Amino acid sequence: MAARKKAVKTSVKRKGRLTVDDVRELALALPATEERPSYGTPGFRVSDKLFARVLDEDSIVIKVDFDHREALLQSQPDVFRVTPHYQDWPMVIVQLATVKRPLLQSLLKEAWRRCASAKVLKAQEAGSKDVAPAPRAKKAPARKRSPAKKA
Repeated sequence: MAARKKAVKTSVKRKGRLTVDDVRELALALPATEERPSYGTPGFRVSDKLFARVLDEDSIVIKVDFDHREALLQSQPDVFRVTPHYQDWPMVIVQLATVKRPLLQSLLKEAWRRCASAKVLKAQEAGSKDVAPAPRAKKAPARKRSPAKKA
């Protein structure tokens, strides 16, 4: 029998540490952010691009550039880590038990900026906090080929 993924509990509050609910609150406070499942756990997107995702009730993964990731890993190894799965991706795993709220908020904002479309960024810079998520573009139906004409 295949092992099932453990469901992420979001309402458990642990003394002195951030929870998935805290992550959700910080991420959804960013303009045009929407929450959609990603690999069975909550994911946070802007302009239909994933910028953060819950891994389990103890950790999340956030988009960062590779140089910043290396600096984070070296400066705070108790907070940040990378598994072999994320080695080649611009992502870092954040331990919720050890990260401080202001740092997490800053990382989420930076990741959001990296993924937001120019339109969303422009609206955010203009001070509009009520930017709605962009509607998904519908694919045009495939064109049928007409049979080749014989000469």
